[in-house]
Amino acid sequence: MAGDDIRRDVVRARRIVVKVGSSSLTTAAGGLDADRVDALVDVLAAHGEREIVLVSSGAIAAGLAPLRLERRPRDLARQQAAASVGQGLLVARYTASFARYGRRVGQVLLTSDDTSRRGHYRNAYRTLEQLLRMGAVPVVNENDTIATDEIRFGDNDRLAALVAHLVRADLLVLLSDVDGLYDGDPRLPGSTRVAEVHGPDDLADVTLGSVGAAGVGTGGMVTKVDAARIAAGAGIPVVLTSASRAADALAGRVTGTLFHRTGRRSADRLLWLAHASSPRGALVLDAGAVEAVVKRRTSLLPAGVERVEGEFSAGDPVELRDTGGRPVARGLVNYDAKEIPQLLGRSTRELARDLGPEYEREIVHRDDLVLLR
Repeated sequence: MAGDDIRRDVVRARRIVVKVGSSSLTTAAGGLDADRVDALVDVLAAHGEREIVLVSSGAIAAGLAPLRLERRPRDLARQQAAASVGQGLLVARYTASFARYGRRVGQVLLTSDDTSRRGHYRNAYRTLEQLLRMGAVPVVNENDTIATDEIRFGDNDRLAALVAHLVRADLLVLLSDVDGLYDGDPRLPGSTRVAEVHGPDDLADVTLGSVGAAGVGTGGMVTKVDAARIAAGAGIPVVLTSASRAADALAGRVTGTLFHRTGRRSADRLLWLAHASSPRGALVLDAGAVEAVVKRRTSLLPAGVERVEGEFSAGDPVELRDTGGRPVARGLVNYDAKEIPQLLGRSTRELARDLGPEYEREIVHRDDLVLLR
């Protein structure tokens, strides 16, 4: 193939993150569809010369039938119970399916809390990197059995984009039950598939539906486009198509929607902090502190904080706001919320003299801080 018949970035990609949704792996009533899993594995195994990380939904859906649940539960506790049963079934099915090709799989379960913190981020990267070096296929999912509302990614599309950034992937492939992005509802006459997206202007006339929980999945086209924007902004091209066209997508044939890179690759974890963390509280900054943080990219010192909002602990993500309430940054705070009022407006030297040397530090270090657009 040559010219417009092949997507060069896709063909050149050596390390690929593939995300597959629940609806592509399970029956409508819940429970894994072994034939669908095998069909996906057949496609992935055909690319043995490439390193593939599989981000797979389906744990909750796989646990519905064994627990005699007729539909996906709305409450978190029963979702976690279904995930506990279903995750084992999901990984066992992948293990058996990849074994047909002599490939092993490794399970990696993540929460946003695991990856916005510096040490946890490094550990997640090392684990995934080592699995790939040893020829295993990492199967990644959100750790639904323990994730609370505060530390959930919310959908595996976003998780896949962040994993692609974490492992420094060359390509992200999002597989669902729709064969690409359409400018309207694909079920209605007149809707046209968008073949390529080079930037926000190409999405100006696209109408996206709302994120819902219909069927066994949790996402929708909104979450997929958001995930594609995150990955493309981090320098990773994205192909969005249906699971039935996975072979064409990985071969570089023109299928689905290709999101071109819009930003440059970054090796740090701040993308996770910006897109995966949920602020537990907020710090309101004076004008001088806003300028220092935003324009000079400095750490946030106690002298620049006017007040504290919310309850949080040291190490939690917090929002940094200007006096008008507008978020300007997000960071990991070094103090509990209850400690900060006594620090406000004071220099670190003064605090060290009065309270001890452990208080001679930033409220948010610049290495743990990301600016918000």
